Amino acid sequence: MSGTSPAADNTVGDVDDDALYVLTAVLLTPARFPSVLGDDYPVACAALGLEPYADGYGLVLGQDGTGARWTVVVDDVSLVAVAIASWDCGMEYDLSPDERSVVAALPGWPLAVATAAPGLPDPHDPEPEEGDRTPLTPPSADVWGPAQRRLGADEVALQWAAWRAQLDEDEDQDEDEYESTDAGPDGGPGAGPGEPSADPYVGVRRALAELRGYLEEAPPVGRVRSSFAPGGARMLRADGPGWSLVARTDDMAFVLLDDQPGEVLPVTRGPQLPALLEALDAMAVRPS
Repeated sequence: MSGTSPAADNTVGDVDDDALYVLTAVLLTPARFPSVLGDDYPVACAALGLEPYADGYGLVLGQDGTGARWTVVVDDVSLVAVAIASWDCGMEYDLSPDERSVVAALPGWPLAVATAAPGLPDPHDPEPEEGDRTPLTPPSADVWGPAQRRLGADEVALQWAAWRAQLDEDEDQDEDEYESTDAGPDGGPGAGPGEPSADPYVGVRRALAELRGYLEEAPPVGRVRSSFAPGGARMLRADGPGWSLVARTDDMAFVLLDDQPGEVLPVTRGPQLPALLEALDAMAVRPS
């Protein structure tokens, strides 16, 4: 399967069934990967049947000439990164990976793609052949689970200013209360992993405790990621079993939990959170 220019630039009259009409692309690297695939980089790679190489991959999502959805994995990470940066700036970029850089062509898309190649049949999974893997599919928006929780945390990170503006800190508990991990609000046992709790901050305390554990024993690469934020701060994204955290090193944090569907739980700055965030930032992987 060969790469072509982005779909919008292809003419209907020259459809090639074996070509890939590119719609979008994402990076799969230790510091930047689709979190829908897993809590860390090795798990995300395993979801696609890939080895977790340090240099990472580019994922090119598009349609073939029949309209079938394909995710083409390439090892030319720089090419994909330049294309993404150009598109983010509103510039055209012809993403045409060399066939020698193609690692795998996987049926389906792991992410929802809102566009389609003009002049082609509607996007659909390719006809399976014997031995083919099950097509990749984006997570359902009708249920709540680990994938939706991670996607929710990504959205909070993207819309940080909006979420921060909605928060009335006067109505929140102190951060010290959130950090207790051995008891619930009534002094009884806290909920265990995956158990619903009448007090969602039992799960927040557990997440903070597990984050402190990351400082003592390094987690799999990509569990904690650091990216640019305005004002010289850093945006942190961290994940663990049943929870996701979004935080700015100069501000506060938000936690999402598997057992609290759709809830975004604030963790105010308090006296202990700043040191935890700085320590996490120091050990996090960063985009090169």
